[in-house]
Amino acid sequence: MQNPWARRSLSAVMMGLIMGLSSMALAQQSAAPQPRPTPPTAEITPAPLTAQPAEAATDVAAPTPQAAGPQRGPVTGFPIPRYVSIKASEANARRGPSRSHRIDWVFQRRNMPVMVVAEHGHWRRIIDRDGAGGWVHHTLLSGVRTAIVTAEMLPILARPEAGAALRAQAERDVIAELRQCRAGWCEVEAGGFRGWVTISGLWGVDPDEEID
Repeated sequence: MQNPWARRSLSAVMMGLIMGLSSMALAQQSAAPQPRPTPPTAEITPAPLTAQPAEAATDVAAPTPQAAGPQRGPVTGFPIPRYVSIKASEANARRGPSRSHRIDWVFQRRNMPVMVVAEHGHWRRIIDRDGAGGWVHHTLLSGVRTAIVTAEMLPILARPEAGAALRAQAERDVIAELRQCRAGWCEVEAGGFRGWVTISGLWGVDPDEEID
C-alpha cells in the first residue's frame, strides 16, 4: 500500500517548483527596461512663404548684397534692407521708380509691414512677406513698425515669458503694432489688446532684432 503522505509531499514539491519558476519569470519581466513615452510638444509654426517677386525694372539695377558691413540706402542713408509700413489705404507698386512705369501691385491694407530693398530718388522698392512688390513713392510709407502674425493662433501674454497669463490670441494675418522687442519677444498692440508674443510668430521684425 502506498503512503498517502508521500503523494501529498510529492504534490507539494511540484507545486513549489511551479510557483518558483513563475516568480522568476515575473522578476525577469519587471527587471527588463520599459520604453518611456515621448511627451507631446506644441510648436507655433509660421505659415510657409511663397516667393512671388515683381519683375525688376530694366532701367534700375536690383540691389546686390555687400560682402562686409551693412548696406546703406543712397538717398536716406538708412539700412538696406529695412522694415517699414504702408501708410496709405492704397499704395501702387510700379515696375520702375516713376509714375510712367506700369503698376504691378496695389497694396490695400493700411499699416501692412513691408521691406525696403532699394532706393532711387523719391521712390522705394518694397516687397511683402511673399516677395511681391515694386517701386512706391516714399510718401506712401511710414517708419512706424508693424508686424503681421504668421502663426495660426499667436498667444498674447502679460509678460515676456512662457507660462505668463494669457491676455488674447491673435489669428494669422492680423497686423500688430510693435512697441518693443528684446530677447526673442515683442510687445505688440492689436485689436485693443497689448501684450508680449514670441518673435518667431511674426513677419516684419528680424529674429534677433531689438526695438526700444
